[in-house]
Amino acid sequence: MERSIARQLGVMATAWAEPREAAARASAEPQQMYLDLAASCPVKQVDEETYVLTTMADVLYVTKHHDVEQGSKYLGSDRPAIPLGLDGADHRKYRHLLDPVFTAKRVEPLAEQVRKVADELIDGFLADGHVDAYLRWCEPLPSTVFLAIMGLPMEDLRDFLHFKDLTLGNAELGDIDADARLAKRTEAVTWIHTYFNDDLDRRDKESEPRDDMIGWLLTAEVDGERLSRQDMLDILGLLMIAGLDTVAASLACFLSYFARHPEERRNLVRRPELIRSAIEELMRFESPVVDGFRIANADLTLPSGAEIPRGSWMLVSWSAANLDPAVFPNPLEVDFERRPNPHIGFASGFHRCLGSHLARMEMRVALEAWHARIPDYALPAGAALTYSGNPRAPHSLPLTWS
Repeated sequence: MERSIARQLGVMATAWAEPREAAARASAEPQQMYLDLAASCPVKQVDEETYVLTTMADVLYVTKHHDVEQGSKYLGSDRPAIPLGLDGADHRKYRHLLDPVFTAKRVEPLAEQVRKVADELIDGFLADGHVDAYLRWCEPLPSTVFLAIMGLPMEDLRDFLHFKDLTLGNAELGDIDADARLAKRTEAVTWIHTYFNDDLDRRDKESEPRDDMIGWLLTAEVDGERLSRQDMLDILGLLMIAGLDTVAASLACFLSYFARHPEERRNLVRRPELIRSAIEELMRFESPVVDGFRIANADLTLPSGAEIPRGSWMLVSWSAANLDPAVFPNPLEVDFERRPNPHIGFASGFHRCLGSHLARMEMRVALEAWHARIPDYALPAGAALTYSGNPRAPHSLPLTWS
């Protein structure tokens, strides 16, 4: 069974190739397409061994099934991403190691640092009355915070953003084929391995571990043993991808939504106590991370009645499941006071997002800082937004204010 990164890229290229679907995913408002697809075809068969799952019941069933494998490989290699690409006992032991680092209590003290970075970035363009918010704020903010958490130099930020674009295939890659994208990913993984190996070599020569995340990982143990160098590389690579891109994409989706829906924005500015529930609702509605891979290691019968043969690839659509009318009444309505709101914007099941508490805190504090300084903003007349695939975000987000 082919589990390589090339196979994943092939699935992504074909799963949403139908023109209406591709156009919707590149737009600011793909929700109706997902809702229509789920209603007409709850399980979309892409080819002989690939399926797209769109209902909440099917997605939850698959992501909590012990005969389903996550299947993610580490960047451009055939190494598993740790802990994301592991399953069963191996996955549990690494989650046991990493979960305590990302609890809500552990990340909350970082809030003032997030607020400081957000304000400093805003200082750089506030007087201009306009900005490309993705390039000047959404992208650098979480990356700056995460480099600080990792204990890495701020002057390396540009290199890490370049690395992120190569590995995730965002705007920097342009319109190139799957083989070329894979070659770029391989180039990126070579760079990140060299970078982290050099950093770890320097730390090995120091008498005491530094007080940062890498320092903590260097002293942590799994089954009574320190992490190997290869384990460190696999963990750090995944943490960097998560820290550099998903929060940036989410902030861009949210600012775009508020710019296009001024009444909702004014409501939030008037009632700042809604910020936490607004983030949950926008995670549901916007679903910045749109889908994920799973592999069936046994024949499956889904709650929808669809049969998935052993060995099949499944693309579970968080975006579509988050619009399931069986779970969310009036799913196309954005309601900042929606209760309950069991969205899966941070994925679901065994591989639910490790850093969800950190992401929530960053988004909350960042949006509070933005709206305190720039409460009234809009897209320029005639601006057309184009969204990337996964994570989805407008990689150019022009905003203006008076």
